[in-house]
Amino acid sequence: MKTSAFLYPWDVVGDPAAADRVAALGVRQVTLASAYHSTRALTPRHPGRRVVTAEHAAVLYPPDAERWRSHALRPYPAGTWTDGDQDAYGTAAAALAAAGLDVHTWVVLAHNSRMGAEHPDTSVVNAYGDRYPWAPCIAQPTVRAYLVELAAEAAPRPGARGTELESLGWYGLAHLHAHDKIGGVPLGDAAQYLMSLCFCPHCREGYAGLGADPDRLAAAVRAALAPAWAGGATDTGTDAGSGSGADGVERLLGAEFTALTLNWRTRTAGSLQAEAIAAVRAAAGPGFQVLMHADPVPYRCGANAGVDPAHILGHADGLVLPCTGGPAAREAVLAPLAAHRREHTVLAANFTVVAGMGGSPRTLAADAAHAAELGATELRLYHAGLASDADLAAVRAALRP
Repeated sequence: MKTSAFLYPWDVVGDPAAADRVAALGVRQVTLASAYHSTRALTPRHPGRRVVTAEHAAVLYPPDAERWRSHALRPYPAGTWTDGDQDAYGTAAAALAAAGLDVHTWVVLAHNSRMGAEHPDTSVVNAYGDRYPWAPCIAQPTVRAYLVELAAEAAPRPGARGTELESLGWYGLAHLHAHDKIGGVPLGDAAQYLMSLCFCPHCREGYAGLGADPDRLAAAVRAALAPAWAGGATDTGTDAGSGSGADGVERLLGAEFTALTLNWRTRTAGSLQAEAIAAVRAAAGPGFQVLMHADPVPYRCGANAGVDPAHILGHADGLVLPCTGGPAAREAVLAPLAAHRREHTVLAANFTVVAGMGGSPRTLAADAAHAAELGATELRLYHAGLASDADLAAVRAALRP
């Protein structure tokens, strides 16, 4: 199967050996970040550094000032973490292409803590009135305009043959936040959904338009979550936060409000996904591949945004799906897509190959074979820049047996 490895530009810029080292893994493609959120990342083989701290979400190329002149929200240029290279993406892409690798862009969209700090009204607001500054609310017109424009600019960078759009949907409670202290009360799938529902003015108006009193809805969400705070409930099937899937949400929130919130959120995310993909296609021209990082459960939030499989595969060329976690996890994300695949649909199984981050590089060959049996057509390896030498050796053994 065609295989692509994820990379950051700073994994390549300043390291003359990086591109050839990645090509030697046996991959044909690199998915290279052109717009990315804040992070702290290890660079275990770079000759000049070991840790990169990207202090805020940024584009890793020079944004077009004229393109953004009429927008209320604009992308932030990268800071010192690119060593002064304002087109770190372009520099890295050129080196990777020279090593014989196809380059596709990796574009993170609705995940931006600096935007939330500087423009707090753009953030998701939960049923308790707490803002999630890392999570722009995708129902808001200014946010949607920003995301569509960012996709159109960051995806079709010069020389790129395709793109992978991440966080193109709702972001919620779950977030790899600095010094995180929210794990004291484990919340399962259904409770996570309730904590991710947005009650900003735009979403409140959306609920009202579907016939719900937003104050009554917010009160119902708080009432449904109250037993979890009292008892530390998890999704075991018996506790207060119990159940997974829409049935679990319905047990907590009731059938009427569950259907209404799912309707609002699925429609809002689906229309944004279609608009952003269309904007990328218009900017890129024919033959440009557009994939989306996704979860086939529509209400899921985060980097792998929830999608309606029938809807999204009418717009995107395919999906990149989280497949780390064993056979059951792979089946859960690949099986729901079988009925919606088209002749040339890409279903890329995304495996973490960094052992220190929970990946299993030594079982990659067997895991990939199982994913193929379930319908996967390509592989993604997260993340060639973060992996240890031993992890990369295991990847080479799997791809070049």
